Amino acid sequence: MLRRSVVLGLALLAGAVSAQQAPLPAPPPAPLPRVALETTAGRIVIEADTVRAPITAANFLKYVDRKRLDGVVFYRTVKVADRFGFVQFGTNGDPKRALPPIKHEPTTQTRLHHTDGTISVARFAPGTATGDFTISVGDQSASLDADPGKPGDNLGYAAFGRVVEGMDRIVTIMDAPVSPTATVRGSFKGEVPVTAVKVLSARRIGA
Repeated sequence: MLRRSVVLGLALLAGAVSAQQAPLPAPPPAPLPRVALETTAGRIVIEADTVRAPITAANFLKYVDRKRLDGVVFYRTVKVADRFGFVQFGTNGDPKRALPPIKHEPTTQTRLHHTDGTISVARFAPGTATGDFTISVGDQSASLDADPGKPGDNLGYAAFGRVVEGMDRIVTIMDAPVSPTATVRGSFKGEVPVTAVKVLSARRIGA
């Protein structure tokens, strides 16, 4: 009888130890940060993917937290077809607003793609991106994603998030009239809005 009690006790102890060693369930992932752009065309909310594009998303959030996007405008709109093209906003070469350039995170690395509503950072050569941002209208993966099969640097733009509210306002911005002659320092002829939409403020908000 004593032996049976000892065996039973050891079994219960082993079960308790096993239960203590069992891994706890993983906590749910933290929500991704969101930013509200209050513009003269209405509110636009962007979700920054700090998990898959940590460098590029953190760069955008630095501009937001330091209020360097307050007062910038959507200075470029490219409409290829109905609900297909992109818009661009940001520091537009203003040295007082620009932060140091960041390392390029191609879409082949992040696995993000330039589908409808994707936001990415505009650049010249890879590694020169600062504070100018592009929002895709329609699927722009063929044009803006990295593609090792293409000639040139073929690294595309670095996508880092998406519009989660106000995509209709992005379309409105893209559809607005453009000047046939105006340029931005000699570039973007035929892509400069007659009346630029202004970002009144850019602030983090709850998910």
